[in-house]
Amino acid sequence: MRAIFSKWIERYFSDEEALFLFLLLGASLLIILTLGKPLAPVFAGLIIAFLMQGGVDWLVKRRVPHLVAVLILFSGFLSFLLALTLIVVPLAWKQLSNLFNELPGMVQEVQAMLLVLPEQYPQWISESQIREVMALASSELSSAGQWVLTFSLNSLTGVMTLLVYLVLVPILVFFFLKDGRLLVRWWASFLPKKRKMMTKVWDEMDDQIANYIRGKVIEIFIVGTVTYVAFLFLGINYAALLGIMVGLSVLIPYIGAALVTLPVALIGFFQWGWSNEFMYLMVVYGVIQALDGNALVPWLFSEAVNLHPISIIVAVLVFGTLWGFWGVFFAIPLATLVKAIMNAWPGPLDADDQSVEEVS
Repeated sequence: MRAIFSKWIERYFSDEEALFLFLLLGASLLIILTLGKPLAPVFAGLIIAFLMQGGVDWLVKRRVPHLVAVLILFSGFLSFLLALTLIVVPLAWKQLSNLFNELPGMVQEVQAMLLVLPEQYPQWISESQIREVMALASSELSSAGQWVLTFSLNSLTGVMTLLVYLVLVPILVFFFLKDGRLLVRWWASFLPKKRKMMTKVWDEMDDQIANYIRGKVIEIFIVGTVTYVAFLFLGINYAALLGIMVGLSVLIPYIGAALVTLPVALIGFFQWGWSNEFMYLMVVYGVIQALDGNALVPWLFSEAVNLHPISIIVAVLVFGTLWGFWGVFFAIPLATLVKAIMNAWPGPLDADDQSVEEVS
């Protein structure tokens, strides 16, 4: 067993660059796991600056001075952040509170409809079973609603954290955009001179991941905004909340759209019943999903990340469990990083490499 393990180590870690990359990845993972919370503003600023760097480069190519390009993109980022903080989040929170207030009434309506089933199918289900299930559901929903109503910034130790994020992250974004190239050169000075494998991983990751994350942010914004406007026009309750949910659902391929369909259908049904308005809602929602999947996604992700659906689902489950929402958001980029490393990692020496070594 010891000999087998030693042979495996020699086979895959004999290359000094591979060993360095392995240690670098291990150190990065250790830093994220141990210092993830205190360094979260730095990570957030770095990621946002990475997303905006493409816009800065685009303006610079059109002979806009670098500092002016940074200021233009940074002003747009601040405007978006203010709109999100002062308009979108309070509106969504208010609608979420109202929804939880109305949930007990919705549960009672569902119970009244389900109580008809024992009369039609007495051999399969009884009235007591339905009442037990609905009582459990009502209790859970009441607890969740109470949590939402009592949840406030005064009860959070994170009020200072929120203020730090709102102040510190924009500052970090500005300096990462302004001095990003200098920081990259400084960091590269610590790397080995021979870094063919790391360069290969970076080249494979840079364009794909940057385009993917930017495209995903644009997709969330477009799908969420279009859904909100369409639902507002139809007059459905909680249009802002549903728009945010539909927008965020694109984060989870193959699953998100199916999951968010249920609340859309339930809220529409409780508001209108089996009416023409409900049918219009579902048709409009279906059209939005169809346009997203067949027009918007191919346009935004023309150079799609080449991952098998099983790999995507596994990545969402694994990284979502480790890091919650952000793990889900970055699941595909992280899976792509793993794939790029596996493709670039030196394997057993082939015949040509062996012959070169023998000659030398």
